Amino acid sequence: MSEQVKLEKSLSPLQVCALALGSIVGWGCFVLPGDMFLPQAGPVGTLLGFFVGACLISFVAVCLSYMVKYAPVAGGAFAYAYIGFGPRAAFVCGWALVIGYLAIVAIDIAALSVIFCFLFPGVFEFGELYSIAGWTVYSGEVILMTAGTLFFGYINYRGIGFAGALQLILAFMLTFGILALFGGVLTLDTASVANLSPAFSDKRSMIACVLLVFAISPFLFVGFDTVPQAAEEFAFDPSRARNIMVVAIFCGVLLYAMVMLSVGMAVPYPELLAKLDAQRAAWGTGEVATMAFGKFGSIVLAVAVFGAVCTGTNGFFIATSRLLLSMSRSGILPAWFGEIHPKYRTPYKAILFTIIVVLLTPFAGRSAVAWTVDMSSVGTGIGYLFTCLAARRVIMGSEGVDKKGLKLFCCAVGTITAVMCILLLLVPGSPARIGTAPFICLAVWVVLGFIFYFSNKKHWISLPEEKVRENVLGRKDIAVFFKK
Repeated sequence: MSEQVKLEKSLSPLQVCALALGSIVGWGCFVLPGDMFLPQAGPVGTLLGFFVGACLISFVAVCLSYMVKYAPVAGGAFAYAYIGFGPRAAFVCGWALVIGYLAIVAIDIAALSVIFCFLFPGVFEFGELYSIAGWTVYSGEVILMTAGTLFFGYINYRGIGFAGALQLILAFMLTFGILALFGGVLTLDTASVANLSPAFSDKRSMIACVLLVFAISPFLFVGFDTVPQAAEEFAFDPSRARNIMVVAIFCGVLLYAMVMLSVGMAVPYPELLAKLDAQRAAWGTGEVATMAFGKFGSIVLAVAVFGAVCTGTNGFFIATSRLLLSMSRSGILPAWFGEIHPKYRTPYKAILFTIIVVLLTPFAGRSAVAWTVDMSSVGTGIGYLFTCLAARRVIMGSEGVDKKGLKLFCCAVGTITAVMCILLLLVPGSPARIGTAPFICLAVWVVLGFIFYFSNKKHWISLPEEKVRENVLGRKDIAVFFKK
């Protein structure tokens, strides 16, 4: 057995479910209705995309549950890729997940600008620098987002995190805030289901509208894979993880749908979109909250969303740095990422690397919202693909597996879902293909990955397999399914 320090098994099923739901319902739930869902897919196209995405992503969750039960260790898809395919695949999967997590930190940092500009119109819009993707970048907003990045980096550097209880409270606050928003919109004289017309965006076909939303499912529901990340801390049977993840996904769908419908039903949504387009920096959900509750109500909503931004930024800051730490400890990344601060006992160099990458976000302005959604979807989609393929190898290579045919079917559907999402985002001509800017960012990330991979290859390839296995999985007795 490994001599690594074991984590305390203290998480209840309710806590784990709230953790997953709180991670799923982040800033994107509040900003994307006005920025992406309604203008690019329409209300019905968005709802269908949600439903199709949730149903198919649930098969990925089932594959994750197999792997959680087989290897209840922290590390998630990175560890599972190692079990199924070895260190090379683990590096590819881990590096893809890092950009997926970094992108979520970036979108939350960009959200700070949106929230503060909504609450304090004009205060941060000074020192015009340039325009990018149709959005003007101001020095004030750059300073604000830079300060936010450094703040969260600092509290992680010092080892100060939000307490788990606070995370859960904020998750419940978000849920009640969304319910209040939906209820408030229904009381408006202008509110009507008839306002949700046209049902699909006139910019693309009905199928293209649905595929556009489905393609970013890995981003929309990324929070459910926090469940396997916490597997070592379960105070219950890991087999219950499947139901927890599926429940969290469909609760997330419901909350996403309620926010989108709130924005769409308040007034005819083409009218609202025209208003937002004229104001450029407006926040659709905030505008609707103002209509429903007045300025005070919109501030309350903004405070709740600010809580989501803070917990999301802090949580994925931790996830990114700890994933880099895990990859370093396994020998797959350079030891530099795994160095622990002598005083604060944190992976401070991994945190510094995270800070440096995220500090690019302020200079992309509001356009970073769309870019980071695309990059996160690609990165997490690759992680889901490796998980499903690894689960298939484990099931095929293990004896006495109950309902093997059904489990292999789930692995097949999960694999197809991940492949479809990745192809829709990357293949030219796809209705959901990512833009040039995020594509360039991904290309740079791949090049950076090659540099780290080959700079450390001689080290990890010389390590005994049992040693790498112990470093990745924390134990030597978990069987792996790749040629050594």
